[in-house]
This record gives sequence, C-alpha cells and structure tokens, in this order.
Amino acid sequence: MGRGSTTTGSGKRDAGTKLAQQRLSVLELAKEQGNVAEACRQCGLDRTSFYEWKRRFQTQGFEGLKDLPPIHKSHPRTTPEPVVARIKALALEHPAYGGNRIEAMLALEGTRLSSITIQKILNANGLGTRVDRWLALEKANADKVIEITREQAAFLEKLNPCFRERHVESGAPGELLSADTFFVGNLKGIGKVYLHAVVDTYGSYAFGFLHVSKQPEAAMAVLHNDVLPFYRNLDLPVNAILTDNSREFCGTERHPYELYLDLNGIEHRRTRVKTPKTNGFVERFNGTVLDEFFRVVMRETFYDTVEALQADLDAWLVHYNTERPHLGYRNQGRRPIDTVNSFVR
Repeated sequence: MGRGSTTTGSGKRDAGTKLAQQRLSVLELAKEQGNVAEACRQCGLDRTSFYEWKRRFQTQGFEGLKDLPPIHKSHPRTTPEPVVARIKALALEHPAYGGNRIEAMLALEGTRLSSITIQKILNANGLGTRVDRWLALEKANADKVIEITREQAAFLEKLNPCFRERHVESGAPGELLSADTFFVGNLKGIGKVYLHAVVDTYGSYAFGFLHVSKQPEAAMAVLHNDVLPFYRNLDLPVNAILTDNSREFCGTERHPYELYLDLNGIEHRRTRVKTPKTNGFVERFNGTVLDEFFRVVMRETFYDTVEALQADLDAWLVHYNTERPHLGYRNQGRRPIDTVNSFVR
C-alpha cells in the first residue's frame, strides 16, 4: 500500500518534470531558430504563454516551468462566519439599509469591512436588494406571531399596501369609510385649498369636496351632499367612518362632526394616536389624486375659483370610480363602481 502511494506521488512529480522539459525544449528551439513565432507554431504554443514561461525560466530556473500548486479554496482573507451572520441579521433588522449604512453600523461595533464586501455578502445570501430583504423578513416570520420594530413595520407598509391596510378590512360597500383632509395648495386670490376626501375601504370608491377651510362643517359637507345620498340611493347602509384625530373630526362631546355621525347612526372610529398613516386607504387615495390629477391640471390651467377646480375634480372622480380599473387584492382589476354594484340587488 505504501509502495502504491510512493508510485503515485512519483508519477505526479515525473509528469510535472516532463511538462517542464517540454516547455524548455520550446524555449531552446526558439533560441536555435531565432524565430519565436515559428517555434511556437511547430510546438503548438501561443506566444503569450511562451514569453510567460521564458520569464519564469529566467527568474526561477527549471522549477519555474512546472505548474503552480492549486489555489486553496478558502481564501485567507475570507470574511469570518460570525461577521457574515451579523451582516445578515442587520439586513433583516434594518431592511431599508444598504451596504454603506451597514458598514457604518459594523464600524461602531468595532468591525471594519468595506461596503462593497458587505454588498457581495448580501448578494450571496439572497439579500442584495430591498425587495429581497423584504421577502426574507416576511418569510422568516410568516408562521409565527412576532413583535416587529417600528422601523420594520414602516418598511413593510411602504412596500406592501395589503400589510398596511389589513387592520381595516371590510366585507361590503359602506361598512367602513375612510375620511381625511388633504392640503391641495394655494390658489392666487383665494388662499389655501383643502380636499375633504372619503374612500370606501371595500372597493376604493372615492368622494372629494374642495374647500378653503379645514372646519368640521366642510368635513360634514362631503358626507351630507355626496356620500350619504350615494349609499341611500343604492339602499346600502353606512356603518362606520375611520378618521385621524384632527380637529375637524373630533373634539368635545358636542363637536359638530361627532354629532352629525351620531345623528345618522354612524360609528366613529379613530386611528391610533400619533399614527395617522394607519388610515391607509385614504392616504393612498391622497397620493393618487395628487399625482394623477392636481399636479397635472394645476400646471396646465389657471383656476381663479374653487368651483372651477371642483368641476374638474368631479370629472376626474367619475373616471377614477367608473372607468379606471384598480389593481390589488380588493378590486383585482375591477372598477370601484363594479365592487359597489356587486352588492346592489
């Protein structure tokens, strides 16, 4: 058995010596002929390799013509596994952070590592992008009850509207409406203009009323003139309205908005204190109407009255509610009016 091992080792050495001898013969042939190109052609060697072997022969002698030993698979400067684990943990704790911010956090902990190396580690572990980290975070906690940080919640809410709105699920049109007051901008000669918006959480059907104030009377007007008549005509009840804690919606026990809801038998629900974004449906509508309507028409048209702007808003709301398909888990490509009509007998 020992003899076989010796033979194998000797065979490897003989093969290395034989290969080096062949390379040396090419060098000698080129020297004899005085023509490197012809020597390489005869021996089937490219000139780049010829000059490399010539350089190694000049600096290392015959041993330099032998193949170099294989490179170790584990690089001596490979990032230690505990550091890799810490990078992965930070990526999930702070999914919105990139390589630069994780580099800074590691530096505070006494670990020096470049952001490029950190990004390579994240890529290798399937955490290279924000979406990757978001999916990993949801997957890691999909089957268990967890307490997530405010930062993690904000990140998930930003990327996943369904997550943000789950707490206000409704089972029918009118069951729960979301209301909010949105600052539109300043009109020359008029002043500040506000949008008093109401959105049905079941199918995104929306209402909007423009006014120069944020008073409770303006917030009530959109309910009295638009919202309640719409549902009454369809014989659909309005059960509850969700608002934030702004002054136009709540205050003393004799607050006008509170009294109006009580008079019409509508439950008033409020968002959690200091978290107005929990009213996610109307928050998303505000962003949509800002991007798709106000920023477009107010660049093209000079409005000298609120009524003129309201007329164009009403036309856009017809498009939003009855013509524009809405994606997402609520509508799934249907128009808001379709979700309402599905409950009308």
